[in-house]
Amino acid sequence: MAFTEEARRVEVYQGIRCWRQTKKNVVDGRLDAGIDKDLGGMRLSDGAAPSPWTAGAVDRIGSAGTDGTITLLVTWHSVGRPGPPPSLDLKPSAFDPKEKYWTKFPPEGSKYTPPHNSCEFKWKDYCPKVFRTLRMLFKVDPADYMLSICGNDALRELSSPGKSGSFFYLTNDDRYMIKTMKKAEVKVLLRMLNAYYNHVRAFENTLVTKYFGLHCVKLNGQKVRFIIMGNLFCSEYTIHRRYDLKGSTFGRLTDKPETEIDANTTLKDLDLNFIFRLQKTWFQEFRRQVDRDCELLEQERIMDYSLLVGLHFTESSHDDVTPSGAQTPVDNGGSETDSIPVYPEQTWASIRLGINMPARVERTERKEDPEQQLVGEPTGEYYDVIMFFGIIDILQDYDITKKLEHAYKSIQYDPNSISAVDPKQYSRRFRDYIFKAFAEDT
Repeated sequence: MAFTEEARRVEVYQGIRCWRQTKKNVVDGRLDAGIDKDLGGMRLSDGAAPSPWTAGAVDRIGSAGTDGTITLLVTWHSVGRPGPPPSLDLKPSAFDPKEKYWTKFPPEGSKYTPPHNSCEFKWKDYCPKVFRTLRMLFKVDPADYMLSICGNDALRELSSPGKSGSFFYLTNDDRYMIKTMKKAEVKVLLRMLNAYYNHVRAFENTLVTKYFGLHCVKLNGQKVRFIIMGNLFCSEYTIHRRYDLKGSTFGRLTDKPETEIDANTTLKDLDLNFIFRLQKTWFQEFRRQVDRDCELLEQERIMDYSLLVGLHFTESSHDDVTPSGAQTPVDNGGSETDSIPVYPEQTWASIRLGINMPARVERTERKEDPEQQLVGEPTGEYYDVIMFFGIIDILQDYDITKKLEHAYKSIQYDPNSISAVDPKQYSRRFRDYIFKAFAEDT
């Protein structure tokens, strides 16, 4: 089993290496501060641009080395190709699952691809017009995107594959995550892509995962499918506590002893010992947006998603009584104005729903069986925090596998306690729980 997992890890990483460029001299060069950005002879522009395969660009790419992988080639092919700015009003054909393009990258180059020192591989873009427009909607600069993805620093593997079997990688600047995907997940995303696009276009504060590109690399006969998405915890703040919250109880307790829990441990529903308190206007918007997002997911027959929450405790201390990185409890006797932390002007400018949000958490205690009490009793012990949160894992539909899981587990356990339930029931239970775990800061 260990050999199989390791062999798969190597296979996956080789595929992704074919998509990245690790040699410094490939992405070396300065970018202008304007809209048009020069990258080794290739220009990324919102308008027309000269041919990318100038002598300088080919020389730089060709010098990548025998271990060289060719992310710059394929990322430019997907992101940096010249053309007019995309319209937000996309034609239905842009969302067609058949809207995908295979491009062959032979070592000797071709009319459309430059020579390189890697073995031959094929590259596929899914619905490229849609994802290009999504990047524009999410205000992603093409050149910055290329540098983040194609930089000379290696990707960081976050963890071994869990139940999903996916591998996760983080770019060196922490902006983007790359997740390997099963074919079934790709089909779900393509099926719901039109609804997803309309949703994120209509609701700027949506909490659902931001997707920037869906790709496939075929190397030595093996296909590696992967998606590029935003990293919710990309921030100058250290995340001291992180929670993955579903609203179910079965299996929703970390299997680590308390002494081994640290800032990198993802805690679950039954580990939660706080109520998250948001300022009034933010709490109202939070409720509205969670309702909107859950309506989308329910409509698309999606379940098993989570609210990922990250906490940065301000004024860090090393008091063993408080969570690692937490400050001494704050006095709740002041006015509402006094309770709002003061932050630099640039920090306030970066605050939006789920990102860099000043808030407070109140410690709770469970007085009953935790299986019966998801949210504990408030204790009046408060901590000032910066919060990050978003809805993740939104590509699991209620398929035959999940229906069988529900039927099997319902015989052994309380049907309301398990994660695998009908999307309508899942949405209702998720919201009921989240709206208890979050409250208005009065």
